[in-house]
This record gives sequence, structure tokens and C-alpha cells, in this order.
Amino acid sequence: MTKASALIVDDEADIRELVEITLTRMGLKTQSAATLAEAHALLAERKFDFCITDMRLPDGNGLSLIQHIQREIPCMPVAMITAYGNAQAAVESLKAGAFDFVSKPVDLATLRKLVDSALKLRKNDTTDTADQELLGTHESIRNLRAMIERLARSQAPVHIAGESGTGKERVAQLIHKQGPRGQSPFMPVNCGAIPTELMESEFFGHVKGSFTGAVRDKQGLFQSAEGGTLFLDEVADLPLHMQVKLLRAVQERSVRPVGAETEVPVNVRIISATHKNLNDLVNQGAFRQDLYYRLNVIEVRTPPLRDRADDIPLLSEHILTRLARDNGLSAPPKLEAQAQRQLREYNFPGNVRELENILERAITMCDGKVISASDLQLRPSAPVQFSSAVANENAALGDHIEEIEKRAIREALEKARYNKTRAAELLGMSFRSLRYRIKKLGIE
Repeated sequence: MTKASALIVDDEADIRELVEITLTRMGLKTQSAATLAEAHALLAERKFDFCITDMRLPDGNGLSLIQHIQREIPCMPVAMITAYGNAQAAVESLKAGAFDFVSKPVDLATLRKLVDSALKLRKNDTTDTADQELLGTHESIRNLRAMIERLARSQAPVHIAGESGTGKERVAQLIHKQGPRGQSPFMPVNCGAIPTELMESEFFGHVKGSFTGAVRDKQGLFQSAEGGTLFLDEVADLPLHMQVKLLRAVQERSVRPVGAETEVPVNVRIISATHKNLNDLVNQGAFRQDLYYRLNVIEVRTPPLRDRADDIPLLSEHILTRLARDNGLSAPPKLEAQAQRQLREYNFPGNVRELENILERAITMCDGKVISASDLQLRPSAPVQFSSAVANENAALGDHIEEIEKRAIREALEKARYNKTRAAELLGMSFRSLRYRIKKLGIE
């Protein structure tokens, strides 16, 4: 690969020289400009692989240069140099399309990491990855795939909004995988699943002896995700005291382990998600507005399944193929016409996750070749309520169905004197399907 080239735009000669020396030592060819006009002239006459610009320039604003590059050279990453502590400028630059930002005084280690991440984009080919892993032909899914591809070329914090079961974590994984951090850790954490008293230690780590039970030093989630992505699922469930600490970590790009005297710099990209309306929570005082603006620099919405019913046959085929493989079937069963019609008419309050659960149950109940409408066991459609109450109701329903399955399998095993082949015949399923369900449901 040819030597990468960088354009440095800053009216302060000492900063230009510092950045030039750093990038030259990294093996880059550099050109510098002191004004917007000079930068535009250089961009017009030659090609660059990377650009870094100051926010304030004698003849204009660095944001306009970022916007120009986004329009004319969208594949070239551009970073912004902002004044120390100017969080608003940093957020504005990311919203305008900046790859990342660095604050004055420029920390050379941070700058080198930023440039290294930006140049990794030259080596990534992400043309087909999203199409392979985010199934669907509906316009909303096509737009989502295009958005993922754009966001993968940035380091901006992303917030993914959408109902439960719409694939928010899958979207976060694709943004991570297709970007320059793709070979580094992807650390998902459910913010509602961590006990409040352990949150600070889990996120930031602790040093030995900092509290009862701290028998050794422990890395937190931020440090474990170093160089990669930290995915904060259900971020709306964070208590207010933890929101304050998270805001500082995001702004300062450093964390202080519990019991430590100094902060540790961290290099992670933050992607958050929730099925709740964060803006409403901000208005209610349940979520900090300043943290909301730092996490929600760019918002992505995952579409509900009922809005793209035409994708259900494709999704069903993909899910059934995977389930057949897991069940040891030679071929996936086919959905009969009435079953397909019922799936298209169902409103799917649990979205794609619920479709997976329905088909998993159906493949157990069917004869192994054809799934009938009765095998689906769909509930009557009801208006979808966008609240955690519905999520809890769906979870309770899933638990209830599992208990029914367990009871039916246990009764069949007892009648067959624990001969699994005979029990499978009584249940009208294959031996491999029964073995799979016994293992999945944890039946002794």
C-alpha cells in the first residue's frame, strides 16, 4: 500500500509543526494550510487520505471544511482540533461528519491513536457485510444498512432507538465490525442488569483493597473495551448518580478505578441503545440532559417488524434454516400458505425476537416437514403498547409457554418410560428435535 497522505489545517504554526512531525514519524506524507482558502486549494489539486483541522481559522470555521469534505470527498476521514473543555464544539464537529476530535493542548498519544484508527478505513472493505447480516428488502432496512455503512466510518457516539426485539445490538455490532475498530473488542453491557452498588466497579474497575471483597485489581468495562466499542444496552436504566460518572468518562476519555488516585486514559467508542424514549425521560428529570446530548450525537432507529411485513418470508426462511441445523434436521420445514398468511397479519409486539421464538416453538411442534398455522400457536393480534409493561408481558408469556412445553415433554417421557425415541413419537416430533428441546429447556 502506498504511503498515506494527510492535510493539516491550522493557523497556529507551532501546532501545525507539532502535528506534521508526529504524522511524519508515523510514516505519512503531510501538507499544511493556515487558512480555509489554502485548504480548499490543496484539496482541489491533490488527493489526501486524512485531514485534521482546527475549529477556528482566520477566514472561517473548520466545520465548513468538514461539511465540504463530507459532500465532495465522503470517504476521507477528517478530524477536528477543539479548544480544551469545549464539549459543544466537539459534538458539533461529530454531527457535521468528523471522524473524531482531539482537544488542545494536543496529546500526541491520543493523536497517534486517532490517526491510526482513521487510516485503518483504507484497508476495510465493507461493501457486502451489512447486506449479509441485516436481512430485508424494505426501504427502512435498506436505509438502515446505508446508515450503518456511514457510521462505521466515524467515531461519533451513536444512540440506537427502537422497540424490544428489533435488533439494536445487531446494528451496534455491524457499526463496530465494519469500522476501524472491528478487530478490537466489542463489549456489550445491559445497564439494567448490574446491581447499583457494583456499577462503578463494573464500569471503571477497582484496585485491590478499595472495598470489602476487592482482593485484587480489576479492569472495568471501559478498559476491557480498549481500542474497541462499549455498547450500553438499555442505557435509560442507569441511575442518576451513575449517569454523572458516565458523562465524565465520555467527556474526558478517561476513568478512575474505585480506590485509585489517578485517572486512566481510555480509547473506546460509545454506542448506546434503549427501547424507552430518552427525550421523554430527560423532560421528566429521570435522565441527564447533558449525557443525552453526548450519547445521542447521531440517532439510529430500528424499524418494528410490523412495518416491514414483506420481509417476514425472507426472515422466516433464514431462521428456519438455522433452527433446522441446530435440531439436526436434514432440511428446514416449509411454512404452509395459511401459516405464512397468519405471520404476515400478526402485529409482532416482540418483533424479530418474537418471530424467532414462534418459529422455534413451531419447529418442535410440527411433523418436521411442514409448519401449519396451528403449529404457530399465535395469540390474537392486539394493539401494540410501547412500554416496558408489554416487554414484561411478553417475557411472562414466553416463560408460561416454556413451562407448558416442559410439562408436555416430561409427561411423554414418563409414558414412554424415559425412552426418548418413543417419547418423540408420542409428541409427534423427531428424536433430534426432542433431544434439542430437552437440552434447551434444561429438563433433567
